[in-house]
Amino acid sequence: MNKITAAITAVGSYVPEDVLTNQMLEEMVETNDEWITTRTGIKERRILKDPNKGTSFLGIQAAKDLIEKNNIDPLEIDMVIFATTSPDMPVAATGVYTASQIGAKNAFAYDLQAACSSFLYGMSTAASYIESGRYKKILLIGADKMSSIINYRDRATCIIFGDGAGAVLFEPNTENLGLQDEFLRSDGVGRDFLKIEAGGSLLPASKETVENGKHYVQQDGKTVFKFAVSNMAEVSQKIMQRNSLAAEDVNWLVPHQANKRIIDATAKRMNLDDKKVLMNIQRYGNTTSATLPLLLSDFEKQFKKGDNLIFASFGGGFTWGSIYLKWAYNS
Repeated sequence: MNKITAAITAVGSYVPEDVLTNQMLEEMVETNDEWITTRTGIKERRILKDPNKGTSFLGIQAAKDLIEKNNIDPLEIDMVIFATTSPDMPVAATGVYTASQIGAKNAFAYDLQAACSSFLYGMSTAASYIESGRYKKILLIGADKMSSIINYRDRATCIIFGDGAGAVLFEPNTENLGLQDEFLRSDGVGRDFLKIEAGGSLLPASKETVENGKHYVQQDGKTVFKFAVSNMAEVSQKIMQRNSLAAEDVNWLVPHQANKRIIDATAKRMNLDDKKVLMNIQRYGNTTSATLPLLLSDFEKQFKKGDNLIFASFGGGFTWGSIYLKWAYNS
């Protein structure tokens, strides 16, 4: 019997209709289009403006897109993993609600939070469940309504983030396609450099925390950039070395869309041609847990069965890593 591997067999996505351009941000904070573009590569981002809709709405739409495009019966889904850093509520899991709303009544669900690395870690988790042989269809969703936790008077963060969601389906494969290897890391030294200070058990919500804006994302940009550049590039190179992959063997780099300069540095370390580097940061900004599946959705038609994909991500905490996956189908 051939070894069971975990392959992505379907993708879906959703981004809100409302667009927040760099020119619009010029009216909100002291910045300009050239400054944002040269430092981040971002031109615009999508925003879910409806105050009555949370991250679950984004995830539900992405899941429905996947289900409808691929004619999947939601009742056959065994499990839903919801990767997010902006859940609807602190306690009631967003993934559980999402699973119910899409009709995945036979699935168990939960949330996974590792900041911008949430989806990457979710890939590892989903693959492990598939390889165990106990589950056949696992829906992994990456979604974030970052606009709900961003202070639009803080130039350091408001220019970076956007809202969006993507979803993939993992299924067993016996052709040695799917997830091949992973190299995932974390380091608590990053706890103070990229965080939301209030709202947790350490600093519960209060009138003072709200008034002082402690429920918004705070970032030490220079420190985070330095760690992200070195670590994302290092793990991507490491995964290639471990699997004896030369630059010509890699078909696509699927990097977290945090900053174009970080992506460029990672590709350079891997000696990859720019044509192999997937990027949509200019249109969406950093959608945190959604960047990787949004890339898969946007570029799905370019992938061929057997293509070698290298995923890389870096997030608060710090969390980071790289995954090597062989694409399992032709679109």
